[in-house]
Amino acid sequence: MIVGILKEIKTEENRVCMTPAGVEVMKANGHQVLVEILAGVGSGFSDEDYIRAGAEMTAGPEEVYAQAEMVMHVKEPQPSEYALIREGQILFTYFHFAASEELTRAMIERKAVCIAYETIVNPDGSLPLLTPMSEVAGRMAAQEAAKYLERAQGGRGILMGGVPGVAPATVVVLGGGVVGTHAAQMACGLGAEVYLLDMNLNRLRYLSEIMPKNCFPMMSSPATVRELVQQADVVIGAVLLHGAKAPKLVTREMLKTMKKGAVLVDVAIDQGGCFETSRATTHREPTYEVDGVVHYCVANMPGAVPLTSTMALTNATLPYAVQIANHGWKYLARNDVGIREGFNVVDGIVCYQGVAEAFGMDYLPVDELLKIEP
Repeated sequence: MIVGILKEIKTEENRVCMTPAGVEVMKANGHQVLVEILAGVGSGFSDEDYIRAGAEMTAGPEEVYAQAEMVMHVKEPQPSEYALIREGQILFTYFHFAASEELTRAMIERKAVCIAYETIVNPDGSLPLLTPMSEVAGRMAAQEAAKYLERAQGGRGILMGGVPGVAPATVVVLGGGVVGTHAAQMACGLGAEVYLLDMNLNRLRYLSEIMPKNCFPMMSSPATVRELVQQADVVIGAVLLHGAKAPKLVTREMLKTMKKGAVLVDVAIDQGGCFETSRATTHREPTYEVDGVVHYCVANMPGAVPLTSTMALTNATLPYAVQIANHGWKYLARNDVGIREGFNVVDGIVCYQGVAEAFGMDYLPVDELLKIEP
């Protein structure tokens, strides 16, 4: 199979979807790899590194889309790419379709085979290709919150961990999954008082056992959220509904009760955000204020630490890319339950229920779609 690796064009996105070491593995499996020039520079990989690994360099995305049977990205295709996508072409990337009807309709129109990193599952229900970036984003959430608490950044002017004789910041983390756990661990490590909310009692029992003593796992409810946001110096939104829009847990009315200069970090912004006042921002302009509360809603947080993120992402995605290239997408859609969950839009049909529900569209599971193909 001819596999294409694109340079990311989303604002301030410095990751690349495959390292030179990953290219070497693809080549060892008998596949041709096309890499757009300068694709890896932001992550510290030169064109020469890719050439030594066996890649063929291309001058631009037009050549990649024209030749590759499978095109890989980190972020979703941007509007400038839509016209380049060919019918039946495999696109393997983070899509987060439920957050963008425009993107969903564009991929339906192009009749591409869209396999989303974020909805592929393991047998235990975990999300193997979302997990590494969730780990990065969770840790970054606490790091960025500490930064934007500084007065010069518009925050309250408090040190996350305080000092002897002065209380630390109060941090509320909404969601006890991968993002929330890593965010809480980082905030605890900085010395904050952390409240970690989740709705799964078994998960809370587990978190109570493993988290530091300055972390307080609590059952989430609207009343608890309303009460804690009033005390919070930082609220980190880390709620994920698999393949669907994130719920709005902090309303505009709640925002009015918060401390001036408090910081909201919405890691769920890729799925539409879990604060009512959230809107996607970029690394170039990461924050804005509403009612005196600082909002950090960068939609590609791991892009700020591209070397770490690219290596972690390749570690996770490469085995799946090899399988798709070795066996073809139809074989995997029929025979691999985990990868089957990654098929979101195929041949103009929405194949993932959460995406269909987000926009009131019909959907057909990909294995059912294959049964009616001529």
